[in-house]
Amino acid sequence: MAVLRHSVEVVAVGPDRLRELTSLLLEIAESTRTRGGTVLMPDGQPVPDLRLTGGRHLRPGARYEVVEPDVRERIVLRIREWRRGGPVAVEQLMSAPDLSARLTVRLTTPERPRLLEAEGRMRGAEGSGALQRGTGRARVDLAAWWAAAELPPGAPAVARAPAAGRVRHRLGEARLYLRPRRSGEGCWTVEVAASVRGRWLLRPVAAVALLLAGRALRRGFRDGVERAAEGWNRAAGALLALSPDELRAELASGRGLPGPGRRTD
Repeated sequence: MAVLRHSVEVVAVGPDRLRELTSLLLEIAESTRTRGGTVLMPDGQPVPDLRLTGGRHLRPGARYEVVEPDVRERIVLRIREWRRGGPVAVEQLMSAPDLSARLTVRLTTPERPRLLEAEGRMRGAEGSGALQRGTGRARVDLAAWWAAAELPPGAPAVARAPAAGRVRHRLGEARLYLRPRRSGEGCWTVEVAASVRGRWLLRPVAAVALLLAGRALRRGFRDGVERAAEGWNRAAGALLALSPDELRAELASGRGLPGPGRRTD
């Protein structure tokens, strides 16, 4: 088994800001309506590239398709749960000539976020066999995350990581753990730890492979964590730069949050 660790500094998003964002998202989503298969924003403008193809809008069982010109992938969204004050769960199905995947994300609850869970499954083209299949699960206990991030300097790290994930493949399994610490004004230092091992009779073979590829594996892990942190910092920085009114205007416009480099004034 190989154990990998790397720490990065990221922009902190506190509970009040996240609650504000998720409540606004829920409010604006519930203010949309449909006409035929077109989803309309509160101002009557259609939501780009999105069509209701089955069920009742924002009810369990509702199905939407993302329609983009010249894109070979087919993306379908399904509402699994939708309750104000309760959990919201959305499933995304993606199919392409060489890949199909399913991802379900569940938040409890948007008005007071407490738990974020994700579950996914991926497989290659039809007939590609078991080696082209994998599954994954992730769970973030948001209350535990913020509590860990507020521990004073020098305090022991929390025993149970507030964010954890697992990816399984026929040949091996990887587990990921994230633990935050307070770091400067408006920042967290997040320790990312991963364990990788082979499964069943392949464990000895995987152990040798991990030993031989150890340096490259650690470098790839470190680079991947750094890239993820950079992406988070760009997105979180753009989010925190908006006032509540600007945030509402961005979400209500149907364009989504501003990306890196976009002006917010």
